[in-house]
Amino acid sequence: MRTNICPTCGCSLVRLGISDQQAEQMTFKNIRYFFCCQGCMDIFQKNPEPFVKEIADMHVCPVCLAEKPTAFTVSLNHEGQKIHFCRCTFCMDAFQKKPEYYLDRLAGKTNFKGLFDILEGACCH
Repeated sequence: MRTNICPTCGCSLVRLGISDQQAEQMTFKNIRYFFCCQGCMDIFQKNPEPFVKEIADMHVCPVCLAEKPTAFTVSLNHEGQKIHFCRCTFCMDAFQKKPEYYLDRLAGKTNFKGLFDILEGACCH
């Protein structure tokens, strides 16, 4: 399962509590990219290629929302879909207890406010 990652700072928008509708957006080479803020989009526009390459292999753990390259993940097949997790045992166990909740949160279908909701100004957005 893929979730939007700001290509400039590498943060998952779900972790930051930013919906697709709230995110800054632009298309590059026929692919829509979502950004946590205007500043990240401005930086991306100056030289997008390195950022595109950097996030091409990134996954977001559905439980802790950590952003990891494939080499630093473990995966589980859930209903025919390969789900990538960080490598701690807690996340995979927690997912198996409430998979629909975690998949919905990862897809932005819940009212999750983000991990930094209480830390105003903790991110660049």
